[in-house]
Amino acid sequence: MRRSYLGEFEEVVLLTVAVLAEGAYGVAITDELERQTGRSVSISAVHAALHRLEEKGMLKSHLGEATAERGGRRKRLFTVTVLGSRTLHDIRAVRKQLWDSIAPNGLPAVSL
Repeated sequence: MRRSYLGEFEEVVLLTVAVLAEGAYGVAITDELERQTGRSVSISAVHAALHRLEEKGMLKSHLGEATAERGGRRKRLFTVTVLGSRTLHDIRAVRKQLWDSIAPNGLPAVSL
């Protein structure tokens, strides 16, 4: 099977869908990304990333129920697939391995 690689933005969008679980839809994902990263995020960039992730098989979506606050429109809700979960776990393992490989004095000291 060909391995799919993710850019940083796709990775954080996929992680955010996992964080939001049942409530993952465009606006909620955008709001959570801004809250978690402190960066401004455009809804169109989120929708483009969601579309790419769904095409790669890492997300699936379905339409939720119509709501009064949305004028009767339905939300497209996203969930992480098994492939998406496996990809996130693989990314986490690689990052951990790299961090663990840094020598004790391999990075300049920073104050957090």
